[in-house]
Amino acid sequence: MRIRTDDEVYRVDAVWLGPPRATMPWRARYVAWGVGVFVFLVVLTVERRLGIDLFWSIAWGIVVTVLLTRMITSKISHERPLSAVSAMWLRELTAPREATSGQGGAVSATRVRVNTDRPRKQAKRPRQTSEKKAQRNRERADRARAKARQRNQRRNRPGRQETKRGRGGGVRTSTQARA
Repeated sequence: MRIRTDDEVYRVDAVWLGPPRATMPWRARYVAWGVGVFVFLVVLTVERRLGIDLFWSIAWGIVVTVLLTRMITSKISHERPLSAVSAMWLRELTAPREATSGQGGAVSATRVRVNTDRPRKQAKRPRQTSEKKAQRNRERADRARAKARQRNQRRNRPGRQETKRGRGGGVRTSTQARA
């Protein structure tokens, strides 16, 4: 079962092509004509206030109006009508903002201490090993030598024989050695 949606109704734009038997060479929705007239009046007022000559204000007014109208109507659709877009724009303008001004005054260097003498690089002192460190190192070396001697004695104790793999392959008892 197919459910038909009403998308086809909204795909058709309410477009005014111009007066009968004299259509315009472009397509414009009804809302674009309304927005365009309003924008043209605002642009013309601003240009005349700036002191631009009447001919140039009308010429540039049409260009600016077309650009602004296209930008505004690109945001308008059947899902977001002009009233919703204008209300959103108004709320964006009047929304509370975070304060951007800093607190406090200008920064000054009046409390920075400055010495007249530059710090000089000090010569490195040679490393000195203390007598205690040397004694400790000698004791460690003696302990390591004693451990190595004990390890070697354990390896070479009687009853332990070499296997085909070499030393440390395992301990053979006397009965295993005879066989």
